[in-house]
Amino acid sequence: MDESKKGFMKHLGGLSFKKIDNENYQFSAKVLDMHLNTGGIAHGGYLSTIADAGMGTAAHMIASGKRCVTINLDIKFISAGKSGEILSGKVKILKKTNTLIFIYCEILNGNGIVASANGTWKILS
Repeated sequence: MDESKKGFMKHLGGLSFKKIDNENYQFSAKVLDMHLNTGGIAHGGYLSTIADAGMGTAAHMIASGKRCVTINLDIKFISAGKSGEILSGKVKILKKTNTLIFIYCEILNGNGIVASANGTWKILS
């Protein structure tokens, strides 16, 4: 079964992921009505979740398929995502050690940056 359709991930409304090269990855997700807050824009929890999922998938890939867990995720909300929009994530691996991966991500819509995030992932043995 497609990993994006299992468990909690199925609530994201679909998340596609693409490797560009060993340091750069992309993902995309569509904002559905269930992802909106009471103000009618993409909920911060949804944006955090797609950032974590996209960055975590990149960590898993750069760690040669080993499981990785999020140690920290720092996110900044810059503008609004709206229902029906396709959000694209640009993921950059900043550094990989034997046990840690440091990652940066931008989530964009057609108007520019919606959110940016930095995070650290632990490679499990």
